[in-house]
Amino acid sequence: MGKLIKNHWARLIVLSAATYQVAAALEGFFWPKFFFDFLTKNFDACVKPLPILQIINLIIALVGLTYEWPLSFIAGTALHRSMVARMMWLPLASLASVLLYQGTNPALYYLVATVVYFWAYSEGEVICAVPWTLPKRVDHHRVRPEKV
Repeated sequence: MGKLIKNHWARLIVLSAATYQVAAALEGFFWPKFFFDFLTKNFDACVKPLPILQIINLIIALVGLTYEWPLSFIAGTALHRSMVARMMWLPLASLASVLLYQGTNPALYYLVATVVYFWAYSEGEVICAVPWTLPKRVDHHRVRPEKV
């Protein structure tokens, strides 16, 4: 049985959430609804007549998709390999998603992915430069001691 690679698992969760968020943003164009409108109607202007929140959610979801399934110019960069950047980005994506009525599920997925990324970070996992690969194993027993 292999070891669970938590950053790959979190990446799959974020890809699912971002795909769901794209669908929620597109649905929000046709049925605009602010999630917390049962508390106040002050924020309805964010979703209609101009679809500001829907556009923000669509952009965030597309950025999330290109970040987690990286394009060639993103893959391998320091920003792509940084788990800290992901742990800072995902709560913001979750916040934007929870404000849109159709985006409550992706918001929860983003929070779960943040917890999994934190778990991976605390165990010392690294994100490889080439996506979906494993880090090279270093065999410390084969290293020869230096001659004095």
